[in-house]
Amino acid sequence: MPDATPSPIPLVHEDQLDYTPLPRSVTLARHRTVRLVGEWGYAVLADDVALVVSELMTNALLHGSLRGRLIRLRVLTTAATLRVEVSDPRGERRPNLRAVTGDQQFGRGLLLVQALADDWGVGPRVGVGKTVWAQWSLGLTPVAEGEPVDAAAAGQEHASVSGELGTVRSGSSGFGSGGES
Repeated sequence: MPDATPSPIPLVHEDQLDYTPLPRSVTLARHRTVRLVGEWGYAVLADDVALVVSELMTNALLHGSLRGRLIRLRVLTTAATLRVEVSDPRGERRPNLRAVTGDQQFGRGLLLVQALADDWGVGPRVGVGKTVWAQWSLGLTPVAEGEPVDAAAAGQEHASVSGELGTVRSGSSGFGSGGES
């Protein structure tokens, strides 16, 4: 069963894989995502996407996992957006941004996500749980050699779809109540 509501925006690429809630899954998800993003022609975003996937997968592992339930990573692109979604079974534990002081060891993950992605948010997972997503606007279109070409120069329409694929958009005040960082 898919996690996201089908979008009227056609997908260019899509990959989805379920992971066992173990620490090794974070590394596996990060490596797979970097490979896919590079193969799809967006290597310039690979480092940022990798860090965001690590943060979202770690949050799902620490705050959203339940014994016997998998964590799902979905990576997709439209003509205008690259998006990652991490779904877990704990819908009642919604992420929120927190104020962090200099000596605190934890709590900066969502601040990194907010800084690296163009937008992020959280919504209900189809069935049980939640999906936390992050996305980047693709002002560039991939080409075979891996060199980006400006979409407008290539004669392609480019429309912003920020938020159209998600159910809740991030804001400066964060999200509801919960314990994720």
